[in-house]
Amino acid sequence: MTFTTRPTLRGTFGMVASTHWLASQSAMSVLERGGNAYDAAVCAGFVLHVVEPHLNGPGGEVPAIVATADDHIPKVLNGQGPAPAGATIAHFRDLGLDLVPGSGPLAATIPGAVDAWLLLLRDHGTWRLRDVLEPAIGYARAGHPLVPGAVATISKVQELFAEHWPTSAALWLSEGKPPTPNAMFANPAYADTLERLVTEGEAAGPERENQIEGARRTWREGFVAEEVDAFSRKPFRDSSGGDHSGLVTAHDMAGWTASWELAATLEWNGLTVAKTPAWGQGPVLLQSLATLEALGGQDDLDLTTELGVHFTTEVLKLALADREAWYGDILDSPLPSLLSKEYAAQRAGLVGALASGDLRPGSPDGRTPKLPDAYTRLRGARAAAGDTGEPTVSVTGQTRGDTCHVDVVDRWGNMISATPSGGWLQSSPTIPSLGFCLGSRGQMFWLEDGLTSSLMPGRRPRTTLSPTLVLREGRPVLACGSPGGDQQDQWQLLFLLRHLAGGLDIQDAIDAPAWHTSSFPGSFYPRTMDPRSLIVEDRLGETLIAGLERRGHVVTRSGPWSLGRLCAVARDPETGVVSAGANPRGMQNYAVGR
Repeated sequence: MTFTTRPTLRGTFGMVASTHWLASQSAMSVLERGGNAYDAAVCAGFVLHVVEPHLNGPGGEVPAIVATADDHIPKVLNGQGPAPAGATIAHFRDLGLDLVPGSGPLAATIPGAVDAWLLLLRDHGTWRLRDVLEPAIGYARAGHPLVPGAVATISKVQELFAEHWPTSAALWLSEGKPPTPNAMFANPAYADTLERLVTEGEAAGPERENQIEGARRTWREGFVAEEVDAFSRKPFRDSSGGDHSGLVTAHDMAGWTASWELAATLEWNGLTVAKTPAWGQGPVLLQSLATLEALGGQDDLDLTTELGVHFTTEVLKLALADREAWYGDILDSPLPSLLSKEYAAQRAGLVGALASGDLRPGSPDGRTPKLPDAYTRLRGARAAAGDTGEPTVSVTGQTRGDTCHVDVVDRWGNMISATPSGGWLQSSPTIPSLGFCLGSRGQMFWLEDGLTSSLMPGRRPRTTLSPTLVLREGRPVLACGSPGGDQQDQWQLLFLLRHLAGGLDIQDAIDAPAWHTSSFPGSFYPRTMDPRSLIVEDRLGETLIAGLERRGHVVTRSGPWSLGRLCAVARDPETGVVSAGANPRGMQNYAVGR
């Protein structure tokens, strides 16, 4: 029998996998009391705001993919807020900036997570808002054991809070010191915010949907928007080293709502893989699968071999180069061509026996790719910094890669994959009356005209958040995802190849050794890159690693259990059996179910 760190859970009632055990169990309690997968996911989402505040928050964002028991067509929940009206390239240039800062009010986009979770509850849930929010309100009011990762983050930015962000210091520091790991921590201001949303929502009438809409209006047009507007006007220190005020206004909040759209899909290995469209990085996974298929034999997908690791790395480099040139919130996206078999064959022809150090975007439909002018100065900066590609937080609050994830499947066959992120406690100063801060997703824009991800008011940043849903014969069978910034689709590629092509159980595929590359401009400030880099878990083995080095990969050993953050749930439509697994690395993810 194969050893795994945890069993692959199996049952017939329902499964939840998330990045925190309290969120997983809170969601499972909703299923146990008759709620569906979407009631459970919303409950988990709000609990994650409370118990993983260093990884996501109410001021952040959440993309999700759903397929219901009645409608199997995968839909994307767009919970990524766009740039506010005042966020122009000229404004940032006038401030003397050539990059959007990685922290501080200036980097904020319109908060999207709360409105999106409420839209999901309205359209696909069955529970009332008060019942769904009860666990989150309870943990915010009475407290919860604060995980060591949150404490480590607070310790990292302690000086920033004490010297420049006094409202954050008031919430997160006690007598100038960070909390003790696993000590009880409460956020009564956020509990008050949630309770007021419920109360004002209920004032809209007795109907469930009206109450949810009332809470959404209160968020977008009421006291939350008013407090965000007032606080954004105050200047605070950011990662640029200067003090700047924010740009999000009450008018911005009122003018944007979460929405639904069709997923981008790829037919692969007898399955349909669904991702966000190219306003997010999700199609990187689809392009990688298509290019690997174009390369040929099944042996090329054996990830226990030197060739398998090499091919996946080189294919990812090509897809991530296309991400840089072609992905963004634009009307004339070439995504259909990027996902075509003809294009995949062209890209497969570029994969050689040696590691490439070049950024090689393609020319879909004969278009000429355009890369940021900053590209040449970014090369090599990450290697000089000794960066292993793992989620990090700097003393300035700039954060790269920290995220949450939750997957849920219920006994009726409803399924969801959601990746909430942003609004980290270290993103921006805490708004004291609300108990949370704004996000910093604006750092993913370029301050250059003419790019697919150039900063523009009303445009969504090209997010790294990347949930995944897989269907077989039109019915959902798997939901998965991972934190990890630019690594999210890289780690998910390895999981899908192992589980869906290689036949490993969910937990076995999650536990297996992981790797990724940073051979492309990073999505996070300061947007650096490291050509030919390959960051690996030592468990790959010295013989395999030596072979990769002979192929020209610049290998960084990251420890035996350091890379990958996968969660996953699955359902067999024929038998009704549901299953789940969760990443053991970091000792925080957990799957539950029966």
